[in-house]
Amino acid sequence: MAFQIETKDCTSLSDSELSELADLCMEGRGGFDIGYLSKQREEWVLVTQVREGAKLRGFSFSTLERIGGTPSILLGLAQMTRTSKADATLKAIMGEQFRRALLAFPDEDVLVGVRIVDPVGFQVLSGLSEVVPRPGHRATGEERAWGRRLAKRFKAEGQIDDRSFVLTGDGSTFGFVDFVSSRTDTVEPEVEAFFGSIDCGRGDCLVAFGWAMAEDLAAGRLP
Repeated sequence: MAFQIETKDCTSLSDSELSELADLCMEGRGGFDIGYLSKQREEWVLVTQVREGAKLRGFSFSTLERIGGTPSILLGLAQMTRTSKADATLKAIMGEQFRRALLAFPDEDVLVGVRIVDPVGFQVLSGLSEVVPRPGHRATGEERAWGRRLAKRFKAEGQIDDRSFVLTGDGSTFGFVDFVSSRTDTVEPEVEAFFGSIDCGRGDCLVAFGWAMAEDLAAGRLP
């Protein structure tokens, strides 16, 4: 059965829909409850939901905005099903983000910023250009500045190490891309190393970003 994808303003998200999102989150690593999701409804602009028939397979809270003039997609929180449909759900969510970015920012490169907590979650950046951090790459001054900007946008200013891009938590709940793929054999050991110092109990995560190039958006080559 084909997926049905809907994106709308967070303000139009009903309490019953929030309850459904919370039920899906109970399957995941974050365990986000309805109270936390209610706060996310207030903090983010867009909610994307992916359904297969009547079954919710995944969702994201996000914004399309300019950061210092730069077109950006920010994923505040994204949750995928813990089934064999996870990879297809992630692709559907990101495809919707890119479709909307092309409409909002035609002929412009778009930065995609996320928080991830494990190597598998790195797949959210698949197909993007100049991903940071990435194996064998030493971040430039401008890339380190982007890490700080994103940390500030995620309301964690001053908590990021702008060389490792690890954001140190304070024990509070935070949104991230919660994704478990059936293709774990594709994770590179160098990517796993990015997460070596992360303390999940403390609420650490990796702030990562990449670029959706204008020509790739226009040609529909993403994700």
